Amino acid sequence: MISFKVVETTHKIGPKKGQKAYNAVPKAPMKFSADWLVNRIVRETSLSEGDVRNVIITLRNIAIEVISLGGSLDLGDLFSFRVAIPSKLIDDVKEVSAESLKRPRILVRWKSAVTDALKKIEVDVDNPARRKAKGKEEKKTKEKEEGGPAIG
Repeated sequence: MISFKVVETTHKIGPKKGQKAYNAVPKAPMKFSADWLVNRIVRETSLSEGDVRNVIITLRNIAIEVISLGGSLDLGDLFSFRVAIPSKLIDDVKEVSAESLKRPRILVRWKSAVTDALKKIEVDVDNPARRKAKGKEEKKTKEKEEGGPAIG
């Protein structure tokens, strides 16, 4: 379960620039390091730590090579990625050149096992303002059911 908290922010652009707004942000983002990944793979397989580190370094080198060639790479059940270089729309055909290309990007397409895991993530937003409002609504509902406020 990922827990979120409500924070106040200010609109930076657009018609609401300078106005207050609220959004939910994770209370404590979970970050997993490369060392954590190596240790987890070592624990669950018969590979040594050195073997796992070598595989990760080799995978990085292969990814850099594929990207520099402008290609795509399929990593089985995990994901695939490809290089995309979009182009600006130009009115005159003679003006289309390398300068009309935007910066290269990497598009990642997650496979079904990963997208299914994304659908199963449970979230909770800790919003004190909603808690107070919900408490008031419950109190009003209780008073209506009992025929008015309780006298004690």
